[in-house]
Amino acid sequence: MSDLLSVSDLRVTLHTARGPADALRGVSFSMARGDTVGLIGESGCGKSITALALMGLLPEGARVSGSIRFEGTELTTLAEGELCRIRGDRIGMVFQEPMTALNPLHTVGRQIGESLRLHKGLSGAAARAEALRLLERVRLPQAAQRLDAHPHQLSGGQRQRVVIAIALACGPDLLVADEPTTALDVTLQREVLDLIQELVREDGMGLLLISHDLGVMADTVQRMLVMYGGTVVESGPTAEVFRRLAHPYSRGLFAARPRLGLARGTRLATIPGRVPELIDMPAGCPFADRCALVIGDCRRALPAVETVSPGHAVRCIRWQQA
Repeated sequence: MSDLLSVSDLRVTLHTARGPADALRGVSFSMARGDTVGLIGESGCGKSITALALMGLLPEGARVSGSIRFEGTELTTLAEGELCRIRGDRIGMVFQEPMTALNPLHTVGRQIGESLRLHKGLSGAAARAEALRLLERVRLPQAAQRLDAHPHQLSGGQRQRVVIAIALACGPDLLVADEPTTALDVTLQREVLDLIQELVREDGMGLLLISHDLGVMADTVQRMLVMYGGTVVESGPTAEVFRRLAHPYSRGLFAARPRLGLARGTRLATIPGRVPELIDMPAGCPFADRCALVIGDCRRALPAVETVSPGHAVRCIRWQQA
C-alpha cells in the first residue's frame, strides 16, 4: 500500500530578530491511509511547525528543504493556488485555539459552508444544508439554531466542534489536529477526543494528532513520535514506546506525568532546565544540557538513529543506559 503522507528529512528555517533559526532539523515519518500518528513534546519542540509545514502555512520568509509527499504529490514545490486546492479539501486541520481559528465577523454556518462552496462548488443553500448536517454530526447542541450564531456566542467546547466540522467538511483523507483540547476542561477534552476518534474510524482518514499529553497518546494513536529541539528523538508503535521508553527525554516526560493515588503534597518529577531557543540550539543532541546521561560525544553531533526493536527507533547514543 502506498503512503498517504511521506515526510523525508524536513528542515524549516525561520527568520528571527537574532537571525535564522532552525525550527525543524531532519524530521522524517510516513503514514498510510487510516493510520493514527501522534507528535508529542513540550512547547517549542517543533510539533506545530511540522503541522504548519504540511499545510503550507509557515510564517513569511520561512525556508523549507526536504520532502513532503501527499498521495504522491510533492507539497513543498507546489504553487500557492495548487496548494489551496489540497488544503481544506484533501487535508483538513483542527487548529489549537478555536477562537482565533474562527472569523468573529461571520456566522459559523457561513464559515463551514465556505470550503464547500470553494472546493465542491455547492450553492449557498446546499452549503448551508451540508453545514447543518456537519454540525449535527459533531453533535453540536441545537445545531439548527447555531448555524446563524457568531463564534463569541458559543462556548469553548462548542467552538471546537465547529472547527472540527470545518476540517471535515470536504471529507479529507488526512486530518491534522493540533492540540485540539487546549483550554477545555477534562470532561470536554475526553468528549472532543472521542469524537475525533469516532469520525476518523468512520471515514477511514489518517490522523496526525499533536499533543503534550502522554495519556492522550496512549488512548488515541497507533504510533507516536517524540519531538525535541526540532527533531524526532524517539518513534515507534505507541504500546512499544511506552513499554521501553528509550530516550532520556521520553523517560522524563513519563516520570513528570500526574498520577492518581499520590500522597497529598507529593511533588511531581520535573525535567531540569528548559527547551532551548531555536537560535540557541546546540550542534549535538538538543537535549544534552538537560540530560543526566550526557557525555562529550553527545555534544559533538546530532546522534544517529538507532533501532530499539522492529519499528521502534531512538536518536540517542546512550539509550541503553538505565
